[in-house]
Amino acid sequence: MSNHTHTQELIEHGFRPKTLNAYIIGLVGSLILTLLAFAAVYFRTYPTSATYIIVSVLAIIQLFVQSICFLRLNASTKGRWNLLAFLFVIMIISFIAGGSLWIMHHLNEHIGWS
Repeated sequence: MSNHTHTQELIEHGFRPKTLNAYIIGLVGSLILTLLAFAAVYFRTYPTSATYIIVSVLAIIQLFVQSICFLRLNASTKGRWNLLAFLFVIMIISFIAGGSLWIMHHLNEHIGWS
């Protein structure tokens, strides 16, 4: 009975219950996306700039697959707070990484270490 109560509390706070099906879908989806990224780099069928874009897009898609299947984030009424907190963290990490890349590019262009 306590397991049922715990499941109800999770659902009330916006979490979906753990299911083996969700984990299998997440695993298979992540493996397929990883293999596609490795294939794009290994076979070199696209120019280098296109390969960077392909790998980046596949990484972003994999982030969403893993977030939905493993973290069970959703857009339900109660689960929106969890989703908003996750998106806020992604935004902060993007600002830090993007700012770091911008600074390194700026230093490379204006100081000319290369």
